[in-house]
Amino acid sequence: MTGRSHADYLEFASARGPHLFRTAFLLTGDRHLAEDLVQETLGKLFRSWRRVRDVDNPAAYADTVLVRTFLSYRRRRSSGERPAAVLPDVPDTADPISGAALRLTLLDGLARLPVQDRAVLVLRYWEDRSVEETAQAMRVSPGAVRNRSARALDRLRGVLGDHSPDLIRRRLG
Repeated sequence: MTGRSHADYLEFASARGPHLFRTAFLLTGDRHLAEDLVQETLGKLFRSWRRVRDVDNPAAYADTVLVRTFLSYRRRRSSGERPAAVLPDVPDTADPISGAALRLTLLDGLARLPVQDRAVLVLRYWEDRSVEETAQAMRVSPGAVRNRSARALDRLRGVLGDHSPDLIRRRLG
């Protein structure tokens, strides 16, 4: 890699890293795993940077690599290991819909969904991607994305239980 190409990569990685981390954290619910996924994604981009920098949208390409890296990780047998079933930090339950509690409730709800459901919800609603972009990133048809989105939202509502109407009202209100 030439000096200029290396500098271009470092600039891209510095600018895009925080976004990749946020997306990875939403997908995994685990800060350390999110860091690992971002590092692996950036390593893959570095190896093929000459080709990546010439694509129309390197940022979208990086997001796609991250999602595929996450899906690949989840298929590994070792990804099912969990150090603890319950986190010791519990949010204040006085107002279950406060900002921090809302975020924790939603993250917990996402963490309880199957991997594909979580990925489609994060891409469609957090990343605000179109059905077609989500389908391309997940390597499925647009119809499958629409179907999975509807089912994943229903599952998320089921996981959120009693908080679901309050969360929707607060989010839309």
